[in-house]
Amino acid sequence: MRKDMRSSCPVSLSLEIFGDRWTLLVLRDVIFTGARHFRELLASPERISSNVLADRLAALVEHGLLTKADDPSHRQKVTYHLTERAIQLVPVFVHLNVWGTRHLPVSDVHAARTEVLAVGGPPLWEAFMDELRETHLGPQARRQPAPSGPTVAARMQAACAAVQDRAAGT
Repeated sequence: MRKDMRSSCPVSLSLEIFGDRWTLLVLRDVIFTGARHFRELLASPERISSNVLADRLAALVEHGLLTKADDPSHRQKVTYHLTERAIQLVPVFVHLNVWGTRHLPVSDVHAARTEVLAVGGPPLWEAFMDELRETHLGPQARRQPAPSGPTVAARMQAACAAVQDRAAGT
């Protein structure tokens, strides 16, 4: 254990990584919106500052939740990829989403994405985690063959779009 850790309690140790306002939001954007570049993450609706984002990305790489690679399409860009450790946080995010939807004034769009995950339960979460593994770690990282039909990400996106369409009256 590092000397600067407060204790060996798993909650305390986890808070050493996730205990600030921004870290989970950065991971949320990579997991649920597919953001992979600094500028995409900077465009988050919560308006994180560039220096805080750079610090959080560096910390997530240091803690083994993200990897960073040069973007072959642009010499000055890097691409962030989830690691297996980060992908295994999907159930935590689902539970936070469900709790927030039940107890806080969330938008209908966010509630729609949560509903897809809540109704699908752990089997759907596992399928989503496999989609993330394929995207971020490569097709060989899948644990199950890709199912036929729309992806979990596409189902969440469709649910959000349906809410937006209803709100627009289309």
